Amino acid sequence: MARSPARKPPARARAAAAPKRPSPAGIFLRQHRGLLRAAGFGLLLIALVGAGAAGVAALDPALRARDAAAWLAGIGRAPGLAVREIRIEGREFTPREALLGAIGILPGEALLDFDPHAARARLEEIAWVERAHVERRLDGTILVRIEERKAFAIWQREGRFAVIDRQGRVMATERLEAFGPLPLVVGAGAEREAAAMIDLLRSAPEIADRVQALVRVSERRWNLRLHNGADVLLPEGQEEAAIVRLAELQARERLLDRPLAAVDMRLPDRLVLRLPAPAAPAAPPRSTRG
Repeated sequence: MARSPARKPPARARAAAAPKRPSPAGIFLRQHRGLLRAAGFGLLLIALVGAGAAGVAALDPALRARDAAAWLAGIGRAPGLAVREIRIEGREFTPREALLGAIGILPGEALLDFDPHAARARLEEIAWVERAHVERRLDGTILVRIEERKAFAIWQREGRFAVIDRQGRVMATERLEAFGPLPLVVGAGAEREAAAMIDLLRSAPEIADRVQALVRVSERRWNLRLHNGADVLLPEGQEEAAIVRLAELQARERLLDRPLAAVDMRLPDRLVLRLPAPAAPAAPPRSTRG
């Protein structure tokens, strides 16, 4: 007797018996279950806050306003909606107290009360801060990243000293030694015009090494005060040509190593050298009678 061929199970049964591959959505849900649970809890609380506020307003807006504010504040401090940590990255010289004051919130306060955009605007008003990035995270973290301005020079005016950035903005007036050696610029308006002149000197290191300070004269032109006490008077608006000529004279004749009081380069067709004033003769000893 011939055996009948084995019957295949239905397609639905075969599909149920075959192992299933996890879908990308299922993998994502398993990997981020904790984060989604926290986000869902936060959204649920926000929905409850909105519904509660609407209900209170509908019942009695005038009498319940204060109670509603207290209730909302309490919800904002619930687990997952209170500030747990304020993390600041990128700070080197900016006082931490100034940053915390600009951020404007403390651990334990309501996370929903914090406005990252307003905090960023306040942070960028601090003299030290070039730009800021502020994040508010569901886990209760306030993340602040700042980029500080770079100290460029020390500015002296009327006996007072300040560290300035490249744009001439004052960054600090205390603990100047913490910034290391910086070029010194002197006089009214020197802070605004210093960058171009310092860059020009850096292109002529044989001159820059002998310069103690750049002195702004009448907010129009520059003098170079050398370490040996001599002054180089530069022409207004022709500083680059004068520095090139001075470098050539230094290389050829060692001009700046001579005992000079001043090198006047303001005239286009001549160089005027001023010698130090002769020392006054010593007074003869006075005789005394016994």
